[in-house]
Amino acid sequence: MASKIYRLHYRGQLKEDYSADELEDAVQACVHNVRRAQADGKALTAALYRSGRMLFFYYEAIGEPLAVTEPIAIAEGTSPAESAAAMRDVAVSGRPVLPESGEDVQLTCLRPEELLEPLAAYLQVWPGQKSYRLWVHMYHIYYHSVPESTEQWKRAAVPEKRRGRIAFLRDDKLFSYTYFHKAIVDEGLLTGDKYQSIALHENILFSYFEEPKTFVNVQGDPDRESQVIKDWLAVDPESHFIHMPLGKGENFMFLPALFAVGVEM
Repeated sequence: MASKIYRLHYRGQLKEDYSADELEDAVQACVHNVRRAQADGKALTAALYRSGRMLFFYYEAIGEPLAVTEPIAIAEGTSPAESAAAMRDVAVSGRPVLPESGEDVQLTCLRPEELLEPLAAYLQVWPGQKSYRLWVHMYHIYYHSVPESTEQWKRAAVPEKRRGRIAFLRDDKLFSYTYFHKAIVDEGLLTGDKYQSIALHENILFSYFEEPKTFVNVQGDPDRESQVIKDWLAVDPESHFIHMPLGKGENFMFLPALFAVGVEM
């Protein structure tokens, strides 16, 4: 079965009781895990950024294309033991069940809990529908290109910069931002960095991109003009953002990378 690249984004939260040296050692151990996953053909670029106690993880996971089975197709009318057996059968057959509503769980991909396991002791937990979590999936809402294969997606050279940024949306503008950016992606005509990717959790946007930029659009047609971007500009984009002091008036604030490593040709 052909492999598929999943562009995954996660958010974590650091505790307060650790030393800088302990955190640095854990980060270096994470880099070792990522490099091993890259060598095993399970990952391409992976980058971890920090803003205060918040952590943001961008990860290009390599797995298999998988269909999703609705949980009700397994769990309805079955005992806990029967459900567990059915779940195992689904895993073997390659039809995953999403254990958390809205989370992009791929059984053939390494999870952030595996890659970033050395950080586990320093992370707060998040409540979930069935269990606690250390990393919360962010919703992938914006991009300029869709990975077609590992060969097509690998960088020709090490990028000069692997950038991570965050922005905060106003509550009354959150769905407007999501609507227009989904429309821009669906239209597919706005040109931008091939590797740019924006995800959303709560009212926080996390953006990853690379410099120098590789300019493309989803449709592969750089000559057609985007009508949706005109509509977006007409609704006052600046009004959608909470401008934080660290941003110095900009919508997005650049974050320091704890690590950022990739796979190049």
